[in-house]
Parts: sequence; C-alpha cells; structure tokens
Amino acid sequence: MSHFHAVVWIDHTQAKIFHFNADSAEKLTLLAHHPKHAEKHHTDEAFFHAVVKSFTDAGEVLITGPSYTKTALLKHIARHDAPLLARVVGVESADHPTDAQIVSHARHYFENQDHKTPQKV
Repeated sequence: MSHFHAVVWIDHTQAKIFHFNADSAEKLTLLAHHPKHAEKHHTDEAFFHAVVKSFTDAGEVLITGPSYTKTALLKHIARHDAPLLARVVGVESADHPTDAQIVSHARHYFENQDHKTPQKV
C-alpha cells in the first residue's frame, strides 16, 4: 500500500518510519549500523542512506526526534538527495513518544499543514 505522507522519528540508534493516511499506517524500524560511533555529532552515513531510501516514495515527510540526529539527517539529504528536500515539510523535536503518538502527531500536523497550503488546480 502506498501512502502520500510519511513521518520519521530518528535518534542516533534507530529510525522509525511510518507511511500513513487517515485510516492506516505502515511502520519500518531501521537500526543504526554503529550507534556507539554515531553519538553526538558523528553520523552514520549508511544508516542515513537507508532511512532516506525508506521514504523516497512519500509525497511529504515530517522528520522528528529528540536530538541532533534529525538535523544531521536533514543535512545528509541536502548533501546526497537534494531534490527530496522539497518534500520535507517540517523538522520537529520529539522526545521518545510511542508509535501511536508519533502517527497521531503526524496526522494532526499534516491536517493543519494541508489547511495552510494553497491547493493546486
């Protein structure tokens, strides 16, 4: 099943990627290859490549997470997959919510975003 929206929750050890619509959500969890080496400002490029690959078919993406890693992912996208930047509609801080909280927040975020975005004819 293909969904237009995706949300990524990421920290230096894992990424949870949800492709969703109003009624359903599909989850993928990716683990960092070297989480001990990816702490702080060191990044795991292979991990980031896998995360990006997991949402390339989404029309709009929200990136969330508790720390620096979400920003590092955005910088990775700018360096390696610049055309995808246009699909990243937001980057937000989120501590360690449950899966249901991640999807609920993303649904609410995109519902509000859709009301603010001019509709294309």
